[in-house]
Amino acid sequence: MLRIFHTADWHLGHHLHGVSRQLEHQRFLDWLLGEMHAKQADALIIAGDIFDSANPSSAAQSQLYDFLVKARTWLPNLDIVLVGGNHDSASRLDAPSPILNALGVTVVGGLSRDVDGNIDWQRLLVPLTNAAGEIKAWCGAMPFLRNADLPADQQDDDPLISGMKTLYAGLFEQLQQKAGNGESLILTGHCYMVNGAVSELSERKILGGNQHALPVELFPDDIAYVALGHLHLAQRVGANEHIRYSGSPIPLSFDESDYPHQVVQVDVKAGQPVETASVKIPRSVQLLRIPNGKDFAVLPEVIEQLKSLTLDDLPIEQRPLLELRIRLEKPEPGLHQQIEEVIAKLPLRLLKISKAYSGSEKSLADLKIEERLEELQPLDVFQRCYQNKYDQDAPEALNALFNELVESLQGPE
Repeated sequence: MLRIFHTADWHLGHHLHGVSRQLEHQRFLDWLLGEMHAKQADALIIAGDIFDSANPSSAAQSQLYDFLVKARTWLPNLDIVLVGGNHDSASRLDAPSPILNALGVTVVGGLSRDVDGNIDWQRLLVPLTNAAGEIKAWCGAMPFLRNADLPADQQDDDPLISGMKTLYAGLFEQLQQKAGNGESLILTGHCYMVNGAVSELSERKILGGNQHALPVELFPDDIAYVALGHLHLAQRVGANEHIRYSGSPIPLSFDESDYPHQVVQVDVKAGQPVETASVKIPRSVQLLRIPNGKDFAVLPEVIEQLKSLTLDDLPIEQRPLLELRIRLEKPEPGLHQQIEEVIAKLPLRLLKISKAYSGSEKSLADLKIEERLEELQPLDVFQRCYQNKYDQDAPEALNALFNELVESLQGPE
């Protein structure tokens, strides 16, 4: 048997409304080390978005490399496969790969090509071994694929999807040539699949936008397991138990505070379907939203709920992070003062006050939500500008082109 731990979307270096998540990430990494040691993991797959940005801080980079060294020290035979995501800089991840390879860590930040434009497939083929050192599976370590990575000669109606199929078919062919003696085949991916559940506040639209969701037919039937990243909610793809998003290890927005954060334990046995188990990640810092969910409440109700909270008196860096969602009929000059008087007596950290306005004659469906520019996705700003200028919604094709432009600007190259 081969035991794999699948995780993704760490977003090291992430800040939530200006508050660092370094403590939460460190607690997760320490916990992950303990779980892999206790459950005798043979391999760890990290399916993209290691960092929160293409230019991570030195603290975020140190956190990653410290973890990798500890993992190899605690579990000397552990195979580690790390691929780049759309938030990562492919070149930054690949730069230390010679050193990391010597540690037994395989890093694939992006596709590499020779001077003739041919893909270096061998770099993407990673043997996974059990405790006895026997190869039990081969992993096709496919990183996040940008538009520039896709073949340029696609004649299909949707060149993006057909290009992805071509690349995965090429990788699958290479895996088949490597595998023998009943060795299982594993794939990674950092992409958006059809019917995936998206957290709009923290997941950047990738490639041509989420309207270009990829079909499950991308992955051949002979693949034992597909370790996916990008979507922060842990989920399987359709009815396929062997094609999964592990989800993010911590909530990256208040919309994700109720997500069941986990890593996926994958047990691979030759000739049998893989067995998967969700390993729940303990929450080290709570995210609170009043009222809970996506509703808004009038100020007296919000204050009453605040006063009814029962909280432990923790060190400030461990105190819950709070968002208040308040419904107003008109601007309330004393709102912040009233809230601050209550908050000052509670061991928590107020990060955000969301306000929604409605006149007394309007229904809840007519709420106008006040948003700050930094809370909007680039596409949201573009669509509002287009609507303001042309008095109509931007066409989907134009939205896709805008997403492609943003991706090229936000990319590392």
